[in-house]
Amino acid sequence: MTSKELVRRTLEFDAPDRIPRQMWLLPWAHNMYPDQVKSIAADYPDDIVGVQTYGELPRTQGDAYRIGTYVDEWGCVFESVQDGIIGEVKEPIIGQWEDMSRMREPVEMLDVNKEKVNEFCRGTDKFVMAGCFPRPFERLQFLRGTQNVMMDLAMGSDELFALLDRIHQFNLKELRAWAVTDVDALMFMDDWGAQRSLLISPDMWRQYFKPLYKEYIDIAKAHGKKTFMHSDGYIVDIIDDLIEVGLDALNSQIFCMGLDELERFKGRITFWGEIDRQHLLPHASCDEIRDAVDKTYRSLYSDGGIIAQLEFGPGAKPENVTAAFDAWNKYGSSAT
Repeated sequence: MTSKELVRRTLEFDAPDRIPRQMWLLPWAHNMYPDQVKSIAADYPDDIVGVQTYGELPRTQGDAYRIGTYVDEWGCVFESVQDGIIGEVKEPIIGQWEDMSRMREPVEMLDVNKEKVNEFCRGTDKFVMAGCFPRPFERLQFLRGTQNVMMDLAMGSDELFALLDRIHQFNLKELRAWAVTDVDALMFMDDWGAQRSLLISPDMWRQYFKPLYKEYIDIAKAHGKKTFMHSDGYIVDIIDDLIEVGLDALNSQIFCMGLDELERFKGRITFWGEIDRQHLLPHASCDEIRDAVDKTYRSLYSDGGIIAQLEFGPGAKPENVTAAFDAWNKYGSSAT
């Protein structure tokens, strides 16, 4: 099977030959372990790749992964204190509602170079992900500030919902621009979980944000694309909702939530990683990593439904990354 076939059969619970894989590499890993990164990438190549090509490059300033200031496509200013890791927004653009005029939508991101994207897709047997990742809740926080957003949600601020709708309408345009290319999947993201609960109530999430994600997924489905979502933290309370609106694959912190909590979703959604980056990848032994892979497989695999994704980021040991991918290689319909 090609990588494209492996991922599609995984998402459709159709007994792929092996577990498809993907490594998320932060610049930190390149800086700390350049030789090991090169070796791991050669021994365990990704089955999922991204493409990002525009007619006009979006406007940014600085380097998102270097110490100092980075200004993103929306004009949000990130401050970073460590090389290899993205920073945080300290001063939001819309601290007061009268500052709304300071926000600029990055219209360059709608100018997807369809010809070059399709050429890339034709030239690879990998599963290709669109190079955009709308994030309505996080974008609210970057523009308005997390504390302000939480207060606005609690108070039912009309201005906040107007801003959210403006972000959402832009996201719809961006996803439509990618949906007419030859990519295999669209992706969106938002970090919804703290360590033990959602950041807002499940009911509030369902009222204000679930309908947005459904619209994103509907665009993908209308064009024959799969859908992928990322969220950090404990999000058990909304996984049924994500399945209901048709999400294909979820990248989440499965060890933060616990495999026992997630077994009931087995065969209903694909778990797009991950092996725990909080504790296991930095601190575990290789045997403990292999045991974690085995438990994940037994808890979540159902003739598919697992992508061997992990993040090689701050603190992770290269030998543990290698052990994880090596362990995954023994699973799948032709390897068990």
